[in-house]
Amino acid sequence: MELSNKTARELYAEVKANPARKRFGFGNKAILVNIDLQKAYTRTDLFKTAYETDPRQLEYVNTLAAKFRELNWPVVWTHVAYMESGEDAGIWGTRTDTPDSLQNIKFGSERSELDDRLVVDREKDVFYCKKMPSPFFETQLQSLCVWHQVDTVILTGGSTSGCIRAAAVDSLSRGYRTIVPEECVADKHESYHFANLTDLSLKYADVLDVQEVFEYLDGQKDGQK
Repeated sequence: MELSNKTARELYAEVKANPARKRFGFGNKAILVNIDLQKAYTRTDLFKTAYETDPRQLEYVNTLAAKFRELNWPVVWTHVAYMESGEDAGIWGTRTDTPDSLQNIKFGSERSELDDRLVVDREKDVFYCKKMPSPFFETQLQSLCVWHQVDTVILTGGSTSGCIRAAAVDSLSRGYRTIVPEECVADKHESYHFANLTDLSLKYADVLDVQEVFEYLDGQKDGQK
């Protein structure tokens, strides 16, 4: 094992700056999957489970969603919520049992609600309640991808080290080009965040500046004219 005194942020910066870093690249059509941008994880003023990395994260996500709708490409929002018993959280919900614990995000609770700053289209967008880290696990997301004939999955939300990572691994495993706009994902601590951005970049996804994703989407719009 290679040892280093560099921080996770420094290691990520090295990977990002490597001109020889090969990309998977964008494909012909994408789906936007916004993962768990719910108050339990976004409202730092209300819940200690929440976190913020880039203060403009939700603004960027809204812009991505608007560009996807202009292309008539699918926009997906996920959230987690559980029964009063918590049994649908399975073994994942057994390590702690406090008001802040995962399995205590109940249906209809404020913690389960999408952040009010998000611009969603209740008629056009797709909404999934997921129970486990990956949005592909026991949801209809795979079928939606097949129906829309997408070859690229763009991921936003949180956490970078948890659900984003799980989604990226599942996305790659299903044969999709996977894109993570750096400014659109967040985590509780910079160490987890940057360590996982590094690993995602090296193995499972293209971690890109969000502006590059905007430019890709704008180019697709130009091609539809």
